[in-house]
Amino acid sequence: MMFSPAIVEMRMACFGTSMDSLPGFLLTASSLFARLARTTKRRAAAILLLGLIGSLVAGCGTIPDTSQLIRMDVLQLEHPRFVGPHGSLTHEQGQRIITRIQRNQETPTDILERHISFEQAISNVPLTVGNRVTLLKNAAATYPAMLAAIHSARDNINLEMYILSDGQIGQMMANALIERAHHGVRVNVIYDSLGSLQTPGSFFDNLRSNGIAVVAFNPLSPFRARHWSLTQLTRRDHRKLLIIDGRVAFTGGINISEVYASGLRSEAGNTPPSYWRDTDVEVQGPAAAEFQKIFASDWYREGGLPLDKHRYFPRVPAQGKQIVRVIASDPEQFPLIYVDMISAVVNSETNVYITDAYFAPDRQMRHALAQAARRGVDVRLLLPSQSDEPFIVSAQRSHYRGLLKAGVKVYEWSGKMLHAKTATIDGVWSTVGTSNLDWWSIARDREVNAVVLGHEFGDQMNLMFKNDLEDSQPIDLAQWKHRSLLERLKERLAELIQPLL
Repeated sequence: MMFSPAIVEMRMACFGTSMDSLPGFLLTASSLFARLARTTKRRAAAILLLGLIGSLVAGCGTIPDTSQLIRMDVLQLEHPRFVGPHGSLTHEQGQRIITRIQRNQETPTDILERHISFEQAISNVPLTVGNRVTLLKNAAATYPAMLAAIHSARDNINLEMYILSDGQIGQMMANALIERAHHGVRVNVIYDSLGSLQTPGSFFDNLRSNGIAVVAFNPLSPFRARHWSLTQLTRRDHRKLLIIDGRVAFTGGINISEVYASGLRSEAGNTPPSYWRDTDVEVQGPAAAEFQKIFASDWYREGGLPLDKHRYFPRVPAQGKQIVRVIASDPEQFPLIYVDMISAVVNSETNVYITDAYFAPDRQMRHALAQAARRGVDVRLLLPSQSDEPFIVSAQRSHYRGLLKAGVKVYEWSGKMLHAKTATIDGVWSTVGTSNLDWWSIARDREVNAVVLGHEFGDQMNLMFKNDLEDSQPIDLAQWKHRSLLERLKERLAELIQPLL
């Protein structure tokens, strides 16, 4: 990934660590065990271990100091770079695009000035015009759209998943990929070896025997890994990508997993929802090439065979009018998505609507949210009331008091599991992707988000968010103060071990 030269030195300087109080191997082992709790049935052992070492590892992890970057005016003077089906646009053409968006703004916002310039500086990724972006709510919309795209493939399919399971959903996807491979389509698959730990090797062997190229990201076995180390074990590929012919791309929170099976049935009468709530996007147009670059980087890292540039990066005509920037985070380099999100909150003027599955951010994000609320921004958080990860709900609740006192509105999803990772700010800057606001996502996982500029998509995001609030419960500060002593103790413990969550 290319980075803006102006911030290379700053990025190195911004990273700090508080690992001195704990041997590195202990942090690595305990962190890995925490993630194993998400993907195996040995949760009781994981919970016991986390409880024993929680007080020792408080503050461990590596998260950048964003305030230094956000205060650098030079980064907010960077001209946003726009590209389209025929190449780069001039600065004047880019300014006309921004002006058109600003005309629809009831309240001026720094998102369209300072923030997208800052975003350009830290990511060095262009804003791509000429796309059609479809918002996909839950498995009932996402899986059929993915399958339709797979069946339409004529040359190549690239799939990258944290969890690729063997079951009804996994077999459905596998059969679709195999069918295309039998028709001469080149199919490449990356799966995370930890996220897909419960998937039997026979599942992947079946893909390979049918002509599909498969690689595992960061294999747990030192005999299979290209980059094995104790530290590398905690570096996971949490990205979810599907790219068809270099022209269509999907990303979001949905894995290929059996937990979404109930969501494929009719949603009528499910109150509160009994299915997993998640969000993806389908991007058709030139921006698909940016997703393809991310896949190719991960593919080569794990020893995948060369991908022919002309096949995988075709010239794609405009498919719509949406403006998209694709941002990837790599913990070995810099958590771009997290820094980008904080900057967007800092520059907000009217509203910040965030839906997050694993909300355990550091002080910087909490401060940005609280400050935005204090200056009159409508800040709302939609968070889970139950989770597949031990302690994460208690960790998020440990921050409620400070956020509520600042004026942040907090809601908890009433349904089975909230797994979406979305945000919309000032009705014009929206993001959907794989990243959460927890330490794993910020400091240890590879992630990818699609940022979409414009009111049309922003209105869809706001409507989806407000509809979700109808299936949620608001948290009232006065009532929150009367929660039980046991709940307070659980929150305190979770806060201590938050860097492992």
